[in-house]
Amino acid sequence: MFKHLSDLQNQIDPSKPAKKLALAVSQDNFSLNALYKAYKAGFISPVLIGDREETYHIIEERGYDFGNSTFIGESDPEKCVEIAVRMVHDGKADVLMKGKVSTPVLLRGVLNKDWGLRTGRLLSHLAFFEVATYHKLIAVTDVAMNIAPTLRDKICIVENSVQYLNTLGIKRPKVAVLGAIEMVNESMQATTDAALLSKMNQRDQIKNCIIDGPLAFDNAVSFESAHHKNIKSEVAGDTDLLLMPDIEVGNVLYKSLVFFANAKVASVILGASAPIVLTSRSDTEESKFYSILLAVLA
Repeated sequence: MFKHLSDLQNQIDPSKPAKKLALAVSQDNFSLNALYKAYKAGFISPVLIGDREETYHIIEERGYDFGNSTFIGESDPEKCVEIAVRMVHDGKADVLMKGKVSTPVLLRGVLNKDWGLRTGRLLSHLAFFEVATYHKLIAVTDVAMNIAPTLRDKICIVENSVQYLNTLGIKRPKVAVLGAIEMVNESMQATTDAALLSKMNQRDQIKNCIIDGPLAFDNAVSFESAHHKNIKSEVAGDTDLLLMPDIEVGNVLYKSLVFFANAKVASVILGASAPIVLTSRSDTEESKFYSILLAVLA
């Protein structure tokens, strides 16, 4: 069980070579700060791809020394993305990271049919939150990629996330499928999807986890709430992963936890041929650093 995002550092094997990370459009303050911290800790070997003058200005201003790390000068953001994605596609880098470039531009490169990072699996976003009022890290999916996931999409999103949690050593993560209520209501698609996912898990169609739903947010994260509502569940109050009904609910929860609950957050894109660090422009240097750790551990 992980209580703090900093616990992730203990999962990285220091005897293994550092992962090579390609930063697309490197002239970004927070990204470079996080990257340098990960580099100094020996977690990654960076490849910086971006505007030479702007990138070196940031590096020199902060007194960073990236040693013999590779730098590729390119001022066009789309070309930077292509170079970075091609490097990962060709096995010359292990992780892709978004720098000072818009998400649509990065994802166009990731999804390129010729040199992108497609695998046939659905891409999904996984975020980890460290919340002072919860007894362990809690993961949330999907708040950034899939707008209105179908049942088939939700199965893929759960499988992406569970596979990652298993990699971290969480053998049977507890998955709460969220809805507005705890009962199945045929007029509320989220609740019927939740019931089907739960039953599929019971029949071993979705493996290596425990799924329950529909659960409202309060009883998914609170033993007291679940007890008060007489909900008997292995998941309620001890959730490892919250599955969102759609991107709007997920995005509101994400920002509520960060800006109102003062939660720390890290995130990674799963389902591509390599992990992708795709953080929000409002995410802090600390958040980007922990997101790099998530990608290294993938």
